[in-house]
Amino acid sequence: MNRAVIGIGYGDEGKGITTDYLCSHSNNTLVIRFSGGQQCGHTVFLNGIRHVFSNFGSGTLRGVPSYWAKCCTVDPVGLIKELDILIEKGVQPLLYIDERCPITTPFDIYYNQELEKINQHGSVGVGVGATINREEKFYSLQFGDLYYEPVLRIKLDEIKKFYNLKINNSLDRFFQSVERIISSKNIKPAYDFPYYGNYIFEGSQGLLLDPNIGFFPHVTRSCVSTKNILDTGINPELYLITRAYQTRHGNGAMVGEDIPHNILINPNETNVTHPHQGEFRRALLNLDLLLYSINKDPYIRFCLNKTLVITCLDHIVDEYRFTYKNEIIVSSNEDDFIRKISNILNIKHVLISKSDESKNIIEWN
Repeated sequence: MNRAVIGIGYGDEGKGITTDYLCSHSNNTLVIRFSGGQQCGHTVFLNGIRHVFSNFGSGTLRGVPSYWAKCCTVDPVGLIKELDILIEKGVQPLLYIDERCPITTPFDIYYNQELEKINQHGSVGVGVGATINREEKFYSLQFGDLYYEPVLRIKLDEIKKFYNLKINNSLDRFFQSVERIISSKNIKPAYDFPYYGNYIFEGSQGLLLDPNIGFFPHVTRSCVSTKNILDTGINPELYLITRAYQTRHGNGAMVGEDIPHNILINPNETNVTHPHQGEFRRALLNLDLLLYSINKDPYIRFCLNKTLVITCLDHIVDEYRFTYKNEIIVSSNEDDFIRKISNILNIKHVLISKSDESKNIIEWN
């Protein structure tokens, strides 16, 4: 069985706990990241362990291996840092990486952060967009290149020239991380790995940040729609994720932000403040935006086998409202709130969550 976890907002919808939930209900499973890279922050709680996944799939705490498809960027330093954190928590992850994955260098990260100070587009500042842009301009450095040290050094020198950087920052940590990757039993090239019967495609960001769906310039450089999945020849079941309210990090459009609300603040929220991305913003859920994002992806629009997942319902106690067609729609209770959303989005199968833990995701009647 093949399934895809797709956020239909601006991110932070609950893709991590949904992926973890699906992993708990399947065997012989591989989690596939098909977009983005190290900018993700997918939080999972399991058996007393809390972890924010950026460089590994969100099924990792269950022992489910991950696969980074060729579209995903890889930051060697961040990857090894997260690997060490997981090992300290008693977790032994397994990650397969396609040899064509673009490598993020310290130069990409520096350039990204300096540019964000000027543009303030809401970038996380970890070099994903800069890496993709550089790759498109043929200054390529890919995962398979890490295994050839002379090639790696030549390409790093050319990338530094590409950015016209005068900095003399040490690359020692980058090279140490590369050496760790090459020798690691937890990280393997993807040209030879076992058969897995179930694929779970884990989205990186929300559809409203996709460059062909969201609102330029406050978008990501990577394709977060179903296009990269369909390019594999797989037509998965869809799990479309939204919080019970609207969220966004940093700058960019957000409908209805001026409407007063009493949405509760989650004390375990990831990245409430971020030095590059900006403040975490909240507003009433807007159904027009969700319909727009769903209908802009043809596969999602016409797929018959899809499930709506509404998370963070515990944050809207006595706040069962959303906006639709320039009106505030009020519900008398939680059931009525969910029913109205399900009917407007025309998705009858609904899962709901009132917790940060995937074990509390349940079927809505």
